[in-house]
Order: sequence, then C-alpha cells, then structure tokens
Amino acid sequence: MSKDDVVWANPGALGLAAFGFNTILLQVHNIGLIPSTVPIIWGFFWGGLAQIIAGIIDARRGDTFGLTAFVSYGVFWIGLASAFLLEWLGIVTLDGPSLAWTMIAWGIFTGYMIAGALKISRVHVSIFVSLTVLFGLLAGHFFGAIPAYIAGIEGLFVGAAAVYGSAAVIMKAQYGRWVLPIGLLPKKPQ
Repeated sequence: MSKDDVVWANPGALGLAAFGFNTILLQVHNIGLIPSTVPIIWGFFWGGLAQIIAGIIDARRGDTFGLTAFVSYGVFWIGLASAFLLEWLGIVTLDGPSLAWTMIAWGIFTGYMIAGALKISRVHVSIFVSLTVLFGLLAGHFFGAIPAYIAGIEGLFVGAAAVYGSAAVIMKAQYGRWVLPIGLLPKKPQ
C-alpha cells in the first residue's frame, strides 16, 4: 500500500468539537457563569491546535474549505489566547477598539465562508451564519455598545451547532449513515 492509498478519517468531528466546545466555554464566561478566564487557556490546545490538525487533514483530503476554516479558526483561538496571556503578563494592553476591529475582520471572513457552507449542509450554514452574528455582537461589546452576556448567549447557539455537527459526523462514521441529520445540501453539477 502506497502513501497515496491511505484513507484519512473525516477531521470534521475533531474540528467541530474543538471549535464548538471551546466556543461554549468562552461564552459561559461571557455570560458570567464562571468568573475565571480559564476557557481562554483551552484556546491554545483544544480550540487552536486541534483545529489546526483537523485543517491539515482536510488539506490532505483535498478540502480547501475545511483547510481554510479549521486552520483559520484554530489560529484565531491561539491568537486570542496569546493576546490575553500577554495582557495578563503585563506585556501588552488590550483595548476595546482594537478587539472590536479584530472581531469585525473575523466577521467578514466568516461572512464569506457562508458561501462555501451553502454547498455542504444546513448545520454548516447555521454555524457560519450564527458565528458571523457572534462576531458582530462581540464587536459591539468591545466598542462598549452591548454587554458581553448578550454575545455570550448567542455564542452558546454557535457552539451548540458545532457540537451537534461533530456528533453527527461521529455517528455517521460509526454507523455508516446519518443518525443525526445535518441537512445535506445538493451539490450542483459543474
């Protein structure tokens, strides 16, 4: 068997779980249910590294969308965690407008990723649409317009959709069929 004959597992389960659960943890903090910022620490590994691994596997499988999404959001989590760590260490000072504009940039990226999600499933579309809204709400928070808990509540929906997607991919891999429906969207012939 050559290396080209190796079948790679679907990394979507890993990537969506890493993104979804890390998003939920941070939103639980934003809502005020946990006072510590420990969820940011998981951004280095679960939200960050695990998604980068998933993206690299997607690249090997020839999936440009998966590569771009998982590696980008993995780096997002590592960058966010690094920013807060550097602030805690007194090396940098994070300000609201800088964080708000960062959220706007990520919202634009997420917004155009919706176009790719429209070729996958309704679950993927719901993740990317709700994430675009979340980035908008976070920008509003960092500009001082809305409290963090509003973004946190909406962010729970983002994380839950990703976790559902992860569970659906796991079930499909184990049972050979979609036990948890994701609303596959038809691919148009080219």
